[in-house]
Amino acid sequence: MAHSTEEIRAAITAFLKGSKQPALLEPGEELLPITEDNFALDFHGGRLTLQAWDRTRNLTRRVTAIQEPTSARLEITVERFARREGQLFLLDLARRAGADLGRRSARLVFRERFRLFLRRQFPEWKLAEVSAEANLEFSLSPAFPRAFLRHGQHGWAAIACPPQADAAAVLSFGLIWLTYLRGRERRVAVEGLAIYVPAGHERAAALRLLCLDPAAARFELFTYGEQDFVVRVDPRDHGNLDTRLESCRRPAPNLLETWQRIISLPGVERVVKHDGRASLRVRGIEFAELRGGELLFGLGERRAAREHHAAEIERLVEELDRARSPEAEDRGHPLYRQSPEAWLESQARAQIETLDASLLCDPIYDQVPAFAGGERGILDLLAADRAGRLTVVELKASADLHLPPQALDYWIRVKWHLDRGEFTAHGYFPGLLLRPEPPRLLLVSPSLEFHPTTETILSYFAPVIEVERVGLAADWRKGLQVMFRLRGAERPE
Repeated sequence: MAHSTEEIRAAITAFLKGSKQPALLEPGEELLPITEDNFALDFHGGRLTLQAWDRTRNLTRRVTAIQEPTSARLEITVERFARREGQLFLLDLARRAGADLGRRSARLVFRERFRLFLRRQFPEWKLAEVSAEANLEFSLSPAFPRAFLRHGQHGWAAIACPPQADAAAVLSFGLIWLTYLRGRERRVAVEGLAIYVPAGHERAAALRLLCLDPAAARFELFTYGEQDFVVRVDPRDHGNLDTRLESCRRPAPNLLETWQRIISLPGVERVVKHDGRASLRVRGIEFAELRGGELLFGLGERRAAREHHAAEIERLVEELDRARSPEAEDRGHPLYRQSPEAWLESQARAQIETLDASLLCDPIYDQVPAFAGGERGILDLLAADRAGRLTVVELKASADLHLPPQALDYWIRVKWHLDRGEFTAHGYFPGLLLRPEPPRLLLVSPSLEFHPTTETILSYFAPVIEVERVGLAADWRKGLQVMFRLRGAERPE
């Protein structure tokens, strides 16, 4: 159905008025957010003309037709140079369909930037494939464009991290892509992986690359800037860590005695932190902490406890113990579902010897050393065996593709402080002579929750990193039962 120019103008105006987050999309170009100050729709010479601009672009198009709009998008036919027709889309990014189309457009734009990077860096190589599509079967994300470069019988895998994506995650998908190509391209020796990350975000990838096995593949790291200027990066130049190790302190014993009634309640776990605080928990959920000479309690906002609060705290413990029981009837209760990793940590602390018979039950530290910022998707414990060798225990209650590299981040930091003798100097593991060998790494998860790509990623770890996976029975909330133990990249039978 044809529309008059007045009808077209009214439809565009109505769409923009009804949009909470309007944006203009021209295929192949970056998304242009629309405001009252950077958009105009006027008649020039009897033709309806659309104009939009930002700091770097000024887009002017003659509008010739529209398709019937939806709440999320309006498709517009426009006349470009030399009277060539083209398409524009007005999107409402506040609506899911509009946001999805906007993200896809941004991915395609960055894919073409990535293509340009590769042509500049590998001018003599054939760019056999560039993709920004999802491959769910092989866990390849559309957020990270990937490529296959070929020169005779030699090949390289390449992957890039867009400016707004997580630069730490690109290595996981890169290793999966490398493995996929090696399996697919039987007649080509796919020698290595080239990784591109935004300038200033290369540290996480650089640190991880230093822990990969050079015999498994060659690795190259590049950064790019706003002007698409690409620089090769030496991972050895990025050794500064976002890590700190505070002195280990003991809690005040008289304070523990004061609140012994609460500490002794059924279900209460007391976890002594490295900074002297004592965390009081019920199956991983902290309800109070002993800190600075007083007890602070509450699941949300914390209050200073006085003697008359004892009954209230006891009721809170009873509620947690009931809702968070392994035998709870209401498995949908928010307290039951909350923080499964914290519940798994509680079980691991109580049954550490089930995970590994050589580990000491005390002390066991968490969040030591500390990351400078950011939340991590896994919980980590630091323990030692009877011979004094450190062991990093990483816990994850659900499938996570990034578990191995995230665990590697923590292992790197523990090794860094161990090499400098800082654990002993700061009062950790008192009375135990720590061995200088690199820490062991235990990945602990329900057996069915290890991601299918775990073995693939672990196969690239350097031999010096001694990894063991411990798969637990599905009913781990009732008690830990080990279903399998696998070393390195071994696969379950």
